[in-house]
Amino acid sequence: MDISVIVPLYNEAESLPELTAWIQRVMKENGYSYEVIFVNDGSTDNSWDVIEELCAKDENLHGIKFRRNYGKSPALYCGFERAKGDVVITMDADLQDSPDEIPKLYRMITEEGYDLVSGYKQKRYDPLTKTIPTKLFNATARKVSGIKNLHDFNCGLKAYRNEVVKSIEVYGDMHRYIPYLAKNAGYDKIGELVVHHQARKYGKSKFGISRFFHGYLDLMSLWFLSKFSYRPMHIFGLWGTLMFFIGFVAALVVGGMKIYALANGHASRLVTDSPYFYIALTMMILGTQLFLTGFIAELISRTSQERNRYNISKEI
Repeated sequence: MDISVIVPLYNEAESLPELTAWIQRVMKENGYSYEVIFVNDGSTDNSWDVIEELCAKDENLHGIKFRRNYGKSPALYCGFERAKGDVVITMDADLQDSPDEIPKLYRMITEEGYDLVSGYKQKRYDPLTKTIPTKLFNATARKVSGIKNLHDFNCGLKAYRNEVVKSIEVYGDMHRYIPYLAKNAGYDKIGELVVHHQARKYGKSKFGISRFFHGYLDLMSLWFLSKFSYRPMHIFGLWGTLMFFIGFVAALVVGGMKIYALANGHASRLVTDSPYFYIALTMMILGTQLFLTGFIAELISRTSQERNRYNISKEI
């Protein structure tokens, strides 16, 4: 099979018939063998009824129905599990992503050898309250991930080699960082395609401003896991040892000054009256806690079943 199209959706009943007809037309014009997997993420409208009607008319269409709303990442994860196409393409169901981009995305994967191609909505039809935070978010993601050539990490229109989607785990809200997940899994040939962005035709956006705060926290978590998941002692142990050493030296200085004053008959206040004593004590306590955190994390890491699981590209 050439292409699997995965469409996660939540309350998009109005747009589904038009989107489906558009995808079918593109596939027929280009002679692709394909499947479309609709993942209904707990919609409260009649989206599932529409999906059932569509699937009954075309054996290339399939549907997955969640009992409740889990989020976009779980929807993509289930779609990736079931995808059979050589190239897997994801797009949103709100008609803001154009199926006419599918042939270009397919050729970039199959002919140009990319592992992943992400769409870039260079001209957006969104309000400033959405576009400005999006630019800041993408700039931060580029800096942290090291993927300098991507301008729109969160674009729903992406294409992957099938091997890529089978090798990564999308969970929580990590759908924003699939290129980063792919890079960490060893798939670093990542490209970008400028795509057409259309104004929303039906319904309203399902995402609020909170997604940027959640996205920042997820990015920090992903960065930490990519750097230290196999060696947590390298970060916690290092900073714990450094803080304990500085605190210990500071405590020695405070104590040494007290002994010096007493030896020379100078008046000196109690060590416990000095704020530096408490700063030194706090640093030693925090240093010890960080070191123990690293030690415990190292023990947990050593018992993890994922510790020695590596992506092997070829074997003879």
